[in-house]
Amino acid sequence: MLILAEAVHEDHGRRFLVPAQLDTMSPQWIHRRNYTSTAVRVERVGVEQGRPGRMNEAVESYFVCATPRTGSSLLIGLLDSTGVCGRPQSYFRAPDELLWAERWRLGPAPSYADFMRAARAAGSTPNGVFGAKLMWGTLGEVVDKLRTVHRDLAGDDLGLLHRAFGRAGFVYLARRDVVAQAVSWLRAEQTGTWFVGGNGEISGDGGGNGREPVFDAGAIRRLISTIEEHNAAWQAWFAACGIRPHRVFYEDLERDVVAVTRGVVEFLGITVPDQGPPIVARHQRQADEINKRWIKQYRVLSERFS
Repeated sequence: MLILAEAVHEDHGRRFLVPAQLDTMSPQWIHRRNYTSTAVRVERVGVEQGRPGRMNEAVESYFVCATPRTGSSLLIGLLDSTGVCGRPQSYFRAPDELLWAERWRLGPAPSYADFMRAARAAGSTPNGVFGAKLMWGTLGEVVDKLRTVHRDLAGDDLGLLHRAFGRAGFVYLARRDVVAQAVSWLRAEQTGTWFVGGNGEISGDGGGNGREPVFDAGAIRRLISTIEEHNAAWQAWFAACGIRPHRVFYEDLERDVVAVTRGVVEFLGITVPDQGPPIVARHQRQADEINKRWIKQYRVLSERFS
């Protein structure tokens, strides 16, 4: 059973099938970058949506779909280490496009078609598999720009991605403990350090800004709300497109990086050579005693004022 909600774009209507019960919330509207989502009509419909939990044939591309601080950098580094799962990065964040264009020597004002071709070349391994990471807001940016390249597919998000990247698979990465996720997100924003280690990222490292992190219960609460909204939006989009992504939780990834990575590779249908390179992490764990203290402090305050 699903909830059917109507979301309205500035130029055209769009309908999202929203799961009746989500892990974190069941919103009356879904927020998406550049979209004004309105609870015009909500109804229950008995429709079986989705595609098989395992790809019927090997993918040509895949996207790790996530919200911040779910271990997405860790996972894409692990997938990269296989040597056959592309070279996934956050290629499509609007603030980083000029940096990628400079790295790829595309000139001062490349077309989006040229940018996409360069991204696919940079993000692919010799077997032709392309990988990339997408946050919820980035998805809207990508499909909006792809509409200018493939105008015949305007309004068809999945069709646009298939046209640009070939047969695509989707991995959905989330975190069970959203308080811990929000604390990690707040620290990253305050300090400017989004990861330690890395594997060719274009931004987010470099030792941060030197600022000391400061506990802020209000900011944590706001980030929890954002996480819940974006998780709900991802699930609504998957349902609307008939996608059943391979689901990964950060807590499981942290516990056994090799097993979880192998599960993703198996889902994507990618063949790993018997004598292939070992699956190794390219990023270091950042959580420490400060995270634990803030998590405990926030939960105590939440219970006190609930």
